[in-house]
Amino acid sequence: MATTFLTEDFLLQGKIARRLYHEYAEQMPIYDYHCHLPAGLIAEDHMFENITRVWLAGDHYKWRAMRTSGVDEKYITGDTPDNEKFEKWAQTVPFTLRNPLYHWTHLELKRYFGINELLNSDNARDIYDACSEMLNSEDFSVCKLLSKMNVELVCTTEGPLDNLVHHRKIRENSSVLKVYAAFRPDKSLATEDLPALNAFIDKLGQVCGSEIRTFDSYIEALRQRHEFFHNEGCRLSDYGLETAYAEQYGADEIAKIFEKIRANRPLEAGEALKFKSAMMFELVSMDAEAGWVMQLHLGALRNTNSRMLGTLGPDTGYDSIGDFETARPLMMFLDKLNAACKLPKTILYNLNPADNAVMATMIGNYQDGSCPGKMQFGSGWWFLDQKAGIEEQIGMLSNMGLLSRFIGMTTDSRSFLSFPRHEYFRRILCNIIGGDVEQGLLPNDMQLLGKMVEDICFNNAERYFGMSLD
Repeated sequence: MATTFLTEDFLLQGKIARRLYHEYAEQMPIYDYHCHLPAGLIAEDHMFENITRVWLAGDHYKWRAMRTSGVDEKYITGDTPDNEKFEKWAQTVPFTLRNPLYHWTHLELKRYFGINELLNSDNARDIYDACSEMLNSEDFSVCKLLSKMNVELVCTTEGPLDNLVHHRKIRENSSVLKVYAAFRPDKSLATEDLPALNAFIDKLGQVCGSEIRTFDSYIEALRQRHEFFHNEGCRLSDYGLETAYAEQYGADEIAKIFEKIRANRPLEAGEALKFKSAMMFELVSMDAEAGWVMQLHLGALRNTNSRMLGTLGPDTGYDSIGDFETARPLMMFLDKLNAACKLPKTILYNLNPADNAVMATMIGNYQDGSCPGKMQFGSGWWFLDQKAGIEEQIGMLSNMGLLSRFIGMTTDSRSFLSFPRHEYFRRILCNIIGGDVEQGLLPNDMQLLGKMVEDICFNNAERYFGMSLD
């Protein structure tokens, strides 16, 4: 059955919305400043063997839906043939009605492969064969896939130990696509697993050519890696935390806590919080000194299924929204940085929609006039990057901040087929603004509104991050 709901005016419910999208948003390139694409595949301009490899491998959104629909794990993360995995996904798709996966699935089939059919078990094999055949042509290499979506820049997420060799290769060989790294040092403060933390510290010492015995030497080694990333073009950090950390601590306390860590002696809860607080202050101070943007992803309750964590590892679809205290520790953290004149440009993302108003008002506390929108309420993230989540984020930011200064959408994805999510966001944005005009809430001034749309889609992010597109 051919799709009838994915028309050129999908999600656009009025004349003004349609004009804003087709005349302004649609033409804008994509500046995807936060994703998890593997840089190595971009560097080698990888070609995927079939659609299962590019579409289902690593996509825990789809994995969760398949499990919910009763699909055996062997068809999800097991070693069954790729065509059988795809058929199981195709059987699941009709049951995703009203889930954003239904929209994304058919947008991706249409935009990348020109397929207008509704995916189901009846046409699964034909669509699998057609897409896989296209993926085996040079026009569907990963760089061509990004080009099809008018992607100009992506920022991948890398740990401090990464040598960024793939980013260097891309920079040397690509004259169109720009790929930068974002510095994500979460492992450096992960006291929940002391053996893993010590293994990280040992590897860091090897990379830096130093023996790390004290907290000061640890920070110095991380600073070396921070400077290395900066010299490779990195201009933003990223932290994935349950909540902000802002405990009071003294230098002597942290030195002793670090000694306990190196001795693999368990920390008390208060000690772990003090260590995380000290680490975050030091790391974000580096961001400020280097002129970087700090991203804080807050509120994920990760690895909730211990049995499957032991079987499959992390990032396999067993995470959910957390309900951690957010407002006060975040205020204390930002205020401490601000008081020390070490608060960088900042993007706050929340996973719990109950914190939308917290984030939208928190950013206003630390705007300082140094640049437009220094403090940003990040786009709907993870479980919130669907229609309702996007609308709520835009609505809250509009009411309590300046939507016109918003830096727009990111994919936050591991998939090279996820970039129609920018289109999805842009259509929703234009529909909101167009609806306001129809209701008499905004002036019918296409020049004014069109510029706002173009800025949110691309221009604001380009100016905000300052990473070269030349």
